[in-house]
Amino acid sequence: GSIFGATPYDRRTARGTVRMAAQGKEMSFLEHLEELRWTLVRSAFALVACMVGVFFWIEDIYDGFVMGPSRSDFITYRALCTLGRRLGMEDAFCVTDMKFNLFSNSPQQEFMMSFSLSFTFGLILASPIIIWQFWRFVAPGLKPAERSAVRGTVFFVALLFLLGAAFAYWVLAPMSLQFFSTYSLSPDIQKIWTLDSYVGIFNSFLLWTGVAFELPVIMVFLARIGIVGPAFLRKYRKHAFVVILIVAAIITPPDVVSQVIVTVPLVGLYEISIFLAARTERRRLAAETATSTAIAR
Repeated sequence: GSIFGATPYDRRTARGTVRMAAQGKEMSFLEHLEELRWTLVRSAFALVACMVGVFFWIEDIYDGFVMGPSRSDFITYRALCTLGRRLGMEDAFCVTDMKFNLFSNSPQQEFMMSFSLSFTFGLILASPIIIWQFWRFVAPGLKPAERSAVRGTVFFVALLFLLGAAFAYWVLAPMSLQFFSTYSLSPDIQKIWTLDSYVGIFNSFLLWTGVAFELPVIMVFLARIGIVGPAFLRKYRKHAFVVILIVAAIITPPDVVSQVIVTVPLVGLYEISIFLAARTERRRLAAETATSTAIAR
């Protein structure tokens, strides 16, 4: 026996499966399952390793990183205050007091939130490895045209996910928290947030915004394999904006400010997708024309 119940024979079989896929040989159903098992094992190992590392430093991460947007001296608030001074609108841009406290209302809540945060940050850190592992599993089964269509996208998938998480942390989270902390239905209501509600909002911001930022990669892939083109994307631009608004409403709290903050970059990403799809289509048509010309000769 060995780790995860795999024997030396299992490991040799998995390596042989990878070699068969690399050589273009057709694998059986059981061999596909074996390779999928090892893909999941390697991805889980990367995730757990990152989670353990995060959990070891969870107190410092919580105090210095997670709670950062809840403090008035956070870098985003200071940048807005500097912008307000230059525009002569310091009172409107500067954040002086967030006006809320956190409390734990159950004995196990702090431990569970430590685990939840460890999972979120562990997944973000391990995402490049996990994406690469699943690409290694899927790539051998793709047709040459499909494999060419997604060449180099593994890097951009990981990059856009990390950019989305960064945008959520430095823009979306502080803007939303500032709005919630200052909005008041009545001055008699005291703002006391539970720890799980704060961590839940924080986690959803980072993960779902990271996923939403994958839009250009999806569009470019569909354009490369000929399913959609720039004309299609332009024709249904208004419909896409409605979908973006719905997505923004789902992944953000129910306030207009958060939805606008998410909608604006997603609309920008959609426009970038149109540009990239147009460039991709030109290259694909040029390659097809060159191939047809070569065959005709």
